[in-house]
Amino acid sequence: QVQLVESGGGLVQPGGSLRLSCAASGSTFSTFHMNWYRQAPGKEREFIARISNGGSTTNYADSVKGRFTISRDNGKNTVYLQMNSLKPEDTAAYYCNAVSIFSKNTAYWGQGTQVTVSS
Repeated sequence: QVQLVESGGGLVQPGGSLRLSCAASGSTFSTFHMNWYRQAPGKEREFIARISNGGSTTNYADSVKGRFTISRDNGKNTVYLQMNSLKPEDTAAYYCNAVSIFSKNTAYWGQGTQVTVSS
C-alpha cells in the first residue's frame, strides 16, 4: 500500500508559478513510477507528466511541455511538479499517481490539490 498526499495548490495569477508536492508513505518509493494528472470541472482526468522510478526519464503532455517540470527526491519520498507561466486553462484539481515498476495494475492515487489560475 502507498499513501499519497498532495500539497502546494492555491490561487495564482496568470503568468505565475506554483510548486506542487506529493509525499508518499507506506512502501518503497523508488519502486514506483510517478505521474501527475489533472481534472477540470466537467472534463476527464488528463495526464500531465511522468517520471521514472529512478528519475532518469520524464514525459510531458504537449499542453504543459516547456512550462511544467516534474522531479522527485527518493530520499524524501516526494515527487514535485514545478508549474511556471500558468494559464487560466491550467485551473484544475491536480492528482499524483504511483504505478509499481513490477505491475502497472498496482497503482495508487492521492486526494488531489486544487490549482486556480485567475486574475
